[in-house]
Amino acid sequence: MAARHARPAGLIRLALYGFGLLPAAVSFVLGATDRLGADPVNTFERTLGLWALRFLILSLCVTPLRDMTGINVLRYRRALGLLAFWYALFHLSAYVALDQGFDLHTLLADVTERPFIILGMVAFTILAALAATSNGWSIRRLGRRWKVLHRLAYAAAICAAIHFILSFKVIRAETLLYGGVVAGLLAFRVWRALSRRAKPPPA
Repeated sequence: MAARHARPAGLIRLALYGFGLLPAAVSFVLGATDRLGADPVNTFERTLGLWALRFLILSLCVTPLRDMTGINVLRYRRALGLLAFWYALFHLSAYVALDQGFDLHTLLADVTERPFIILGMVAFTILAALAATSNGWSIRRLGRRWKVLHRLAYAAAICAAIHFILSFKVIRAETLLYGGVVAGLLAFRVWRALSRRAKPPPA
């Protein structure tokens, strides 16, 4: 019976990866055919970064969705988190290779002097650590520490949202919307933790 349930879930995860990577493929094709507008590198880079933030937000929505509606898609949270990591990696690669042309001096200056770049690198580092430990062996090896580590997804989301907001020279409604969603998810997490602590122990 368990094998029967595992097979559809595996197919759904495979489809999720396929559809999830579709925006990257479309952006690459548009870029390769010179259809990304007047500033193709910037458009390509921003699109990949935005999808990283979107999938990170979706992965954090899994628990609130279950608690508030009873819809349980917990088995797909890992896939959403990995998609967030891959898009963050694509975004970083576009920045390093296409935007900065592998100029190590400029890259080092950005990473150490520009706040929004620093926040982006912090978010990517956290996502890389989460992706590296998103497997059964790491869960068994780390034990309770695995949950503590993966709570850093909220820190990654905060850094990514601020990185997104500061990447524009002016405040935009779109960036504030994503920032508000991340703030709402963080508030839900805090409320959930406090309500659990306040709940009296069973008699």
